[in-house]
Amino acid sequence: MLLSVSALMASVALNVILFIAARHYYLLLNQTTLDPLGLEYIKSNSREDDASNDSLSKVIFFGDSRAQEWTLPTEIKGFSAINGGISGQTSTQVLGRFEKQVVPLRPQIILVQVGINDLKTIPLFPDRHSTIIANCKANIQEIVKRSRSLGATVILTTIIPAGEIPLMRKPFWSSEIDRAVVEVNSYISSLQAPNVIIFDSYSLLNQNQKNNYYKDTLHLNEKGYEILNKELTKVLTKLK
Repeated sequence: MLLSVSALMASVALNVILFIAARHYYLLLNQTTLDPLGLEYIKSNSREDDASNDSLSKVIFFGDSRAQEWTLPTEIKGFSAINGGISGQTSTQVLGRFEKQVVPLRPQIILVQVGINDLKTIPLFPDRHSTIIANCKANIQEIVKRSRSLGATVILTTIIPAGEIPLMRKPFWSSEIDRAVVEVNSYISSLQAPNVIIFDSYSLLNQNQKNNYYKDTLHLNEKGYEILNKELTKVLTKLK
């Protein structure tokens, strides 16, 4: 009897988790349908600190949810921050909103973190494996090109590695994603140039205890961002 009750409770809990996950992706899908590039979303969710102060260098965090959750280190002075990250966006979407959302701000520094939402689709579309990777590289290169055309310094981050893959996600995951991340990161490293700083977030987080830095498969917790911001502080200090 006890075993049956436990099994029932486990089944109910699993179904609740699956429902929450399905609801999240359903909302995300419909939000994307209504506003494919996320132009309305960023208008209501952008954050800017002391941006009216012309003496501060303006930094925009631009990209997907990993950029969205990344904030300027509290200990660094002389910079204002705008967050231009949007959850779930691919490199195509991020590039697509560059002209309307980045150009008018005229930031001095653009930090780019994007790519995982492209590459995580590889197991779903195996016949498009090479195209997905090629498009991701091309979009990142174009974001860098447009950023440099503004006269901005680009802090181009390598794609943050994935954390632990839970059982419910494993049917939709593949080691091909991890290999693609490594391949695209190698390409990202090749884009180093005057005013393009390669920020190796992959290496910073791909350590023995890396799962301590994650709150789920794709998103970092406070400890993860502390690791990144410790290094980012060094980079920004040199740019002052």
